[in-house]
Amino acid sequence: MFDGYDSCSEDTSSSSSSDESEEEVAPLPSSLPIIKNNGQVYTYPDGKSGMATCEMCGMVGVRDAFYSKTKRFCSVSCSRSYSSNSKKASILARLQGKPPTKKAKVLQKQPLVAKLAAYAQYQATLQNQAKTKAAVPVEGFSWGNYINSNSFTAAPVTCFKHAPMGTCWGDIAEGVRVEVPNTDCSLPTKVFWIAGIVKLAGYNALLRYEGFENDSSLDFWCNICGSDIHPVGWCATSGKPLVPPRTIQHKYTNWKAFLVKRLTGAKTLPPDFSQKVSESMQYPFKTSMRVEVVDKTHLCRTRVAVVESVIGGRLRLVYEESEDKTDDFWCHMYSPLIHHIGWSRTIGHRFKRSDITKKQDGHFDAPPHLFMKVKEVDAAGEWFKEGMKLEAIDPLNLSAICVATVRKVLADGYLMIGIDGSEAADGSDWFCYHATSPSIFPVGFCEINMIELTPPRGYAKLPFKWFDYLRETDSIAAPVKLFNKEVPNHGFHVGMKLEAVDLMEPRLVCVATVTRIIHRLLRIHFDGWEDEYDQWVDCESPDLYPVGWCQLTGYQLQPPAPQSSRDSQSSSSKQKKKAKSQQYKGQKKMTSLQLKEELLDGEEYSFLQGTSDQESNGSASYYIKQEP
Repeated sequence: MFDGYDSCSEDTSSSSSSDESEEEVAPLPSSLPIIKNNGQVYTYPDGKSGMATCEMCGMVGVRDAFYSKTKRFCSVSCSRSYSSNSKKASILARLQGKPPTKKAKVLQKQPLVAKLAAYAQYQATLQNQAKTKAAVPVEGFSWGNYINSNSFTAAPVTCFKHAPMGTCWGDIAEGVRVEVPNTDCSLPTKVFWIAGIVKLAGYNALLRYEGFENDSSLDFWCNICGSDIHPVGWCATSGKPLVPPRTIQHKYTNWKAFLVKRLTGAKTLPPDFSQKVSESMQYPFKTSMRVEVVDKTHLCRTRVAVVESVIGGRLRLVYEESEDKTDDFWCHMYSPLIHHIGWSRTIGHRFKRSDITKKQDGHFDAPPHLFMKVKEVDAAGEWFKEGMKLEAIDPLNLSAICVATVRKVLADGYLMIGIDGSEAADGSDWFCYHATSPSIFPVGFCEINMIELTPPRGYAKLPFKWFDYLRETDSIAAPVKLFNKEVPNHGFHVGMKLEAVDLMEPRLVCVATVTRIIHRLLRIHFDGWEDEYDQWVDCESPDLYPVGWCQLTGYQLQPPAPQSSRDSQSSSSKQKKKAKSQQYKGQKKMTSLQLKEELLDGEEYSFLQGTSDQESNGSASYYIKQEP
């Protein structure tokens, strides 16, 4: 394995001594591949052993793939060239009266230099191609620096089942070894060295080159799912040289023995890790697919939209009648806001008929099986009824949980919910939630969990009391047993960093923090902005992502607001915050209020309800405070 170091290192002097004395590697979870050593030749996770260096051109590769029984040459041409050069050197030596030598060393050097130069040019070409595909990083912001300077902790990838590698992340943890490019090297070609994970932050890992021990001077952050991160043994199978960093090159005299001792028994990435990353980033939704999605100007209805682009599973949907393709809506492919064509008709939801009478060329309906499935419910027995009271996250102000009412019961467990005190007379601002939605709660949920409940607008009897309100409105609370009571073991903790969609402007993915956890409900704070812009989000929301998701998928990350915006109380900073309020909340809320003055005309339809599914939902313990 380490012949690459012997032939390509900057200091070719080495001895057989093994004076390294290193501490033993701490044991790690056993599900990752274990690096083994048979005592003689280094053995890789895939079972192949040994490297060889071509005696003609100097190329390093897997010994088993080399030519001839002696494995001295990488190809037939090198073998023949070596034989020809040897004969020429032998004849020249005899003419000069010198004894013949076995190797024509002088004749070997020029091909090696030429090959290294060609390889360097090839790597430069690959890098230029990669730059055209990679996302442009946000200037001045680095997740690594942000986490290091503040000692932050990031939510693990396993918290995000919908994200790439979310269900197959395995036991990747601190101490896992990988092969990465060696940037502390002056060789003309790209070489690699082994590094260990010092800290994990989502997809990002803080790595330290093997041999640096407690020296963090050359530690660096990288995305563990990146194309330059490989399991130990990849260099052997790919014919890439391992070269120790220049800073520590003279620290040990026998690097081969050092690595064998350090890596034996350690963990590395699975051999098919890069393949799994690639597979997890394949998305079933394709451009030109037609879907039904909520109408962002009339929340009570859906419209037909066409998938314009797919980035990391997030869809840019353009409403079908938008000629210039600027009337769009962003959401994840697993969002509860999108459905297959015909969904509105099936459940009895309002639907805005498109002005386009037939499909445009190339457009086709997305297959129903691509959409997120909701749990089947049994509405035959005790069920939600119109007029029942509950608490719900306001879709137009996601920082608030409000007093709400069931305004209409649709098929298949879907409900139309209205926020008390701010509803339009025609119901144009009702919002569709499924009965199992984690965004609706039984009466008293906020009180028992010490969350501020937003009372109906204009309600004067404060502090708000549910018992009094139900009596005054002559209404009843929806039974507690009808709500979703499942609380998954999500793994989030207060203070964890992540990347989160600003649902008031869903094209934006921002640096965010979990500031509160109530069962499965997370309070998401956008770093650098006031708490009033926080949003309540479910722990399994497809709008939450691990640190490094934007970099991995090529999506633009919105960094925290500048320090001046956080600390300064000047009028200019207040104007910035006010501007955001108008953009994210005020303007959208104003749009909703304006809808109260509009009457939905003949372009809107309300379909008859279809047959609901009849399967009971599972139950779990759920505690709620009861009024006398």
